[in-house]
Amino acid sequence: MSPLDDKPSTSVTQHLWFEKDMEAAIRFYTDLIPGSSISWISALPAESPSGPANSVRLAGFTLGDQRYQAIEAGPLDPFNHSFSIMLTCDDQPEIDRLWEALKQGGSVEQCGWLRDRWGLSWQIVPRRLGALMSDPDPDKARRVAEAMLGMVKFDIAGLEAAAAG
Repeated sequence: MSPLDDKPSTSVTQHLWFEKDMEAAIRFYTDLIPGSSISWISALPAESPSGPANSVRLAGFTLGDQRYQAIEAGPLDPFNHSFSIMLTCDDQPEIDRLWEALKQGGSVEQCGWLRDRWGLSWQIVPRRLGALMSDPDPDKARRVAEAMLGMVKFDIAGLEAAAAG
């Protein structure tokens, strides 16, 4: 980057491949997560390996402060745990709101993980967890880790109670 240029020459954008319902998914995500928006939605105007002209849909959007692009082009590789979106929350009501919305039609998992109805993995994590897990008191950090490992949806009060002993 040149000292005269205030923007990097390379940008990073996460890309999601949806088998179907891409537009419904990104509208749901952007309505749910504060500071999110859809930049554009279009159809690929040419024939592709995934179908005839205009059958493949594309979109650009932001979730919070992260850029994404998406494609709806039929089955390829399903979403898996290799990629997840982590939502870091300041308080329990926000964890509860996001958890309830994202789990509808999906499935919940241990340690704040869930899969939404499109199969995308999410982690809904209290911001405080990092500080509690890295406490210089190893007994406190261990108690928090053990409490965390026993939770499905994170409970900030439970994590704080574990830290307190």
